[in-house]
Amino acid sequence: MKELVDKAAVLVEALPYMRRFVGSTIVIKYGGAAMVDEELRASFAVDVVLLKHIGLKPVIVHGGGPQIALALERMGQTSTFVDGLRVTDDATMEVVERVLGGSVNREIVEGISQGGGSAVGLTGSDGGLLRVRRKRHGEHDLGRVGEVVTVETSVLEAMCDAHFIPVVAPIGVDEDGLTYNVNADEVAGAVAGALGAEKLILLTDVAGVIDASQSLISQLSSERAQKFIADGTIRGGMIPKVSCCVQALADGVAKAHIIDGRIRHAVLLEVFTDGGVGTLLVP
Repeated sequence: MKELVDKAAVLVEALPYMRRFVGSTIVIKYGGAAMVDEELRASFAVDVVLLKHIGLKPVIVHGGGPQIALALERMGQTSTFVDGLRVTDDATMEVVERVLGGSVNREIVEGISQGGGSAVGLTGSDGGLLRVRRKRHGEHDLGRVGEVVTVETSVLEAMCDAHFIPVVAPIGVDEDGLTYNVNADEVAGAVAGALGAEKLILLTDVAGVIDASQSLISQLSSERAQKFIADGTIRGGMIPKVSCCVQALADGVAKAHIIDGRIRHAVLLEVFTDGGVGTLLVP
């Protein structure tokens, strides 16, 4: 009986959040362990389907770095990275398009379908969804690595209004029609800002943003986040994720979340409970 009462308490706790977010857009960057662990993949798909069924508008942007690396390895190719960015020549870009826009995107769409939802796979070149330009990184030539210039939101809005869940591969196209590999966090932030999303959620393989004492920071303002980056409290791979959230908040996103995707149903726990499971960033 106690277990049943506890389940009822969870539903009661979630009710005000469900009411508040009905009709809202939530952009989720999907990657890391949540993409490769079978149980986590299934729980993520159920989370997204539940969001859709109770009246929210989830939009998924996915990564796929490990899958790209594996495909390149099988072909006898190696990758070069500059500050975490994969140098992408023409041959590598062919693999990126095949993996991200093909197998990985299709697996996510199929997973959502198996979870009871309806999803549509897209790349940034579909309908001019992601217009990009060549990314410059100091003196380094990254090849076909892009940064988002504009997001054609009508494509995503049409999908959401037709009761589909858009699943976006981070491949953009420039004004000449050339495709580019784009960081998935950056794409998710740009999409969230363009849509005026209620929430941007980044799934990671860590608990969230950690302070100097190695404790989880449950809530962080944009201003404080920038100070932590400047003084080295936030460092390494967390810098681009936090910077992406800060930019999204500046672009009009109400709240951004960096959460632990290794936890089952992490998205639901972050959206519909008082405590959450990661770091909440606010303007």
